[in-house]
Amino acid sequence: MKILIPPSKSANILATIAIGEAYFAPFMKYSYPTWDEYCRRHDLGLVVFDEHLIKQSNRNWKNPYWQKFLVGKYLEKSNLQIRNVCCLDTDILISRLAPDIFNSYDESKIGLISKRAGLPFEHQSILKRVAYLRNQFYSPQYPLDSSLFISLNDLYGSLSLPVQNNEACSGVFLFNIENHSQRLSEFFLSYGKNVMNLDYGGEQTFLNYFVQSNELQQWLDYRFHALWIYEMACHYPFLYNESQDDLSLIASCIESSLFTNHFLHFAGGWFESNMWKRIEIYKQNSSNKFLEGFNEYLKREVEGTALGQIRPETLVPDQSGADPQIVIL
Repeated sequence: MKILIPPSKSANILATIAIGEAYFAPFMKYSYPTWDEYCRRHDLGLVVFDEHLIKQSNRNWKNPYWQKFLVGKYLEKSNLQIRNVCCLDTDILISRLAPDIFNSYDESKIGLISKRAGLPFEHQSILKRVAYLRNQFYSPQYPLDSSLFISLNDLYGSLSLPVQNNEACSGVFLFNIENHSQRLSEFFLSYGKNVMNLDYGGEQTFLNYFVQSNELQQWLDYRFHALWIYEMACHYPFLYNESQDDLSLIASCIESSLFTNHFLHFAGGWFESNMWKRIEIYKQNSSNKFLEGFNEYLKREVEGTALGQIRPETLVPDQSGADPQIVIL
């Protein structure tokens, strides 16, 4: 375990699992700078698990996806003073404008973000956009009807689990050390290694079942777990064609998405999900100045004072000679 930022007064931390250089190196290069800034701004600790939380020789060992269930128990055994944990996947970028996710968290619950409900677009419609754009620009063999559209009944039923009312992406979830660590660990131990033969070895549906069947769920704002495949299909479809190699444009689009969303997750195995590892965001001084100015403006009280009719030709042009920062929205 690497303690990148020690827990402080808030006793809240971000935690991730990045085992192996293939996961740790890109996390440190592309994601960590945004996490570091976020944690320091909101008084949060930051911990990375770069080794297995359970020995691979243990009969209960399961892959790192499943080891998320052990994070709380592992932290309990440390000397760190921790109250709440936000467990994140490594392929998440955090906005410079993002508020503290713990501000709205109920410690008696496990915080989840739905990938189906409460979206800023209709779920079926955005999935059809993803499928059609992949079919048109990636490969005509990409199916227009597949498990991408799986129903909740079929999702849980395929794993012989009782059907739940919703589905969260497990890339972001919050829990309280005292209230949930033991229960999460016990759930992990209730399954043997053979569970990895199901659902391609993933834990997401099982996490959803555990949380919702125990009525522990607290549904948080989509902006704390915006999915890039949704955002790109809705707002930046031009990135599916030849623009997918324009790294400057990709960076602008990602920064634009982070102007609206708090956390941006590049989940999945298709080409768009690797875009976070192709660019480093917030590298332009003009972009930084723009965001710093907007962040200060958000704190400012406005009164709605009437100033008369304002038209473009009446405004004084920028005399600095510098091009204004354009945010693609």
